[in-house]
Amino acid sequence: MSFKDQFTATYRWRQVQSNGTPGSGLDSGIEHLYVNSCENNIIASSMVIGQSNGRPYGIHYTVICAPDWSVRAFSLENTDGKSLSMNCDGEGNWFDQDGTPNERFSGAIDIDFSGTPFTNSLPIRRMKKHLKGSVQRFKMLHIDFGTLEPKIDRQQYNCIIPYKKYRYEGRSRDFSAELEVDENGIVLDYPTLFVRET
Repeated sequence: MSFKDQFTATYRWRQVQSNGTPGSGLDSGIEHLYVNSCENNIIASSMVIGQSNGRPYGIHYTVICAPDWSVRAFSLENTDGKSLSMNCDGEGNWFDQDGTPNERFSGAIDIDFSGTPFTNSLPIRRMKKHLKGSVQRFKMLHIDFGTLEPKIDRQQYNCIIPYKKYRYEGRSRDFSAELEVDENGIVLDYPTLFVRET
């Protein structure tokens, strides 16, 4: 058993309110994502409407990965016109949009965007072993949708049920969640934060 290598799919998640139910009206946050995983690369493009620390935002992002799901480039732009784009060589060496090396993030191969469950799928897809009890630690380039400011975050993923369920643990903060994934390795629901609609 393994995840699918080549697929095209559309996903939609809704943010969950503090009472555990999907948001509605002005309290609603939603993401619409398209993923094309082909022989040469993986391209994900998404629109997100949500809130961060009580502040609403609208974000468009694109992520480009190599066939092994290592991030090679990403770009984000909010509706206020602020943007961030970076490239990576797949070995943990990052470059700003103008090609300048950015050594602050050396060693991070995966990214974590705060307002989407999609980027949790990247380290899950890249785990070296998908055996029950397997654990792998990751150095992440984390970006909060509210600020678009990048920083380093350290996370850990535990395989609970191979190719079906994984436990995310934040090593930089006290937070964990059990994440179920589909046949493509894309997160289904993210307890207390997101619920998949399609």
